[in-house]
Amino acid sequence: MDISRKAVLRIDDQLSFIAPDQPSPEITDWDERAYAEITSTDLSPVQIGAVVNPINIHPRQKEVLAVHWHPEYIPLELAEERLHKVFPNAERELVIPTQHNIAMALGAFAGVEMDCYAPEFDQKIQLLIHAESTRLMRAERMQSMLAHTFKYRSTQLYQYLETIVDPSKEDMLQKAALQTGAGRSLVQFVRVYAAKLRELIIRHERDTPPFMLRNKLVESYFRKLRELHDGKLIKRALVFLKGVKSLVKAGFSNRYFFQVQEVLEEARAVGARIVVPHPEQFWPVLLAGYDVDGYEVWNPQSRRYTEMLIDYVMRQNEGRSVDERMLVFMGDDTHMSEKALDLRYQDPEKAGREVGYQPAWDDPAIKAKMRAFGLERAALIEEYESRLRG
Repeated sequence: MDISRKAVLRIDDQLSFIAPDQPSPEITDWDERAYAEITSTDLSPVQIGAVVNPINIHPRQKEVLAVHWHPEYIPLELAEERLHKVFPNAERELVIPTQHNIAMALGAFAGVEMDCYAPEFDQKIQLLIHAESTRLMRAERMQSMLAHTFKYRSTQLYQYLETIVDPSKEDMLQKAALQTGAGRSLVQFVRVYAAKLRELIIRHERDTPPFMLRNKLVESYFRKLRELHDGKLIKRALVFLKGVKSLVKAGFSNRYFFQVQEVLEEARAVGARIVVPHPEQFWPVLLAGYDVDGYEVWNPQSRRYTEMLIDYVMRQNEGRSVDERMLVFMGDDTHMSEKALDLRYQDPEKAGREVGYQPAWDDPAIKAKMRAFGLERAALIEEYESRLRG
C-alpha cells in the first residue's frame, strides 16, 4: 500500500464517527425531485419576497455604482426593486449587470463578465465589458464569441463530475482527499452521489436551463442532501468537493477561450469599455499593458491589497490626460440567486453581498486616497458614463 493511501486510511479512522452508510447508486424519486428543484428558475412567492425585501438598507448612500454583479436567474426587475429599497435615497446611479459569459442589458447599458485566455502568462483571466445596450446586444460577432465561451466554460461541470466518478482519475481524487482530510468512506459517499447527479444531468440535459449546468450545480445537489443525511457529513463532503473543484479548475485547458487581445479588439469595435476584475488574483495582468479603462481594486474576494492597487493605478496615470487615465472600481460581485435560496442552503458570505454596496468606499484611509486622486464615487460615475456614451 503506498504512503498516500495509508494517509487517507488514517484520516478515515480518525473520522470514523461520521462515516456514512453508503447510499444506493439507483436514482430515486427523491433524486428526481431534488434535481428538478435545484435546476428550476421558477420563483415562489416566498422566494420573490426574499429577493425584493432586503434585511439591511443604506439610506445615507447617495450614489450607487455597480458594474460587477450577477443576476443569474433572478429577473432584472426584481433586482432593481431590491436595489431601490437598499438605497432609498440614491440620487445618482450607474448599474450594469455582468452575467458570466452572457450579455445582459439593464436600461441604457449592457454588460458581461467574459472568460479569456492571456497567452502572455498562460492563464485564464476575466474582463468586465460594458457598452450601450443597443450596440452590445446587437453585436453579432461578440455574441458569437460569448456563446462559444459560455458553452466551453460549461464543460468544466462534466470534467468535475468525471474526476470524481472515473476510476482513472483516482490520483487526483486522492490528492483532494489528502488536502481536505477526507476519509475513504466519505470519498465513496461523494462518488455515489456524484454518479447519480451525472446520470440525472444526462437524463434531463435537454430540459435543463443552460445557465444551471455549471459547477455550482454539484454544490446545490449536495446541500440538498441535508434532507437525507447528517449536516456535519454534508459539510465535510462540500469541503472535499471544493478541493476536487480547485484541482479541476487548475487543470482545465484555457486554450479554447478567446485570447485577451481578440476580446479587447472586438469589444472596442462595438464601443465597449473594459474593466479588469479581481486583479489581485491575476497579478501579471497589471504588467501586461492591456487596453482597458480601469481596474477593480476591491471585491469581497479581493480586498487585501486595495490601497496598493490604487497607488499602482495612479502611477500608471502619471502623464496621462483625464480622458486617458485609468479608473479605479469597486466590485460587490453579488450573486442574486443566493437571495432566493432556502436559508439552509445559502452561502452566508455570498448571501450577504448587495448590488451597489461596497464598504471600502467608506473606509477612511481608502476614502482619503480616492479623494486625493479625484476618484470619488460621484465623479467616477460621471466619467465612466461619459466614456460609455462616447
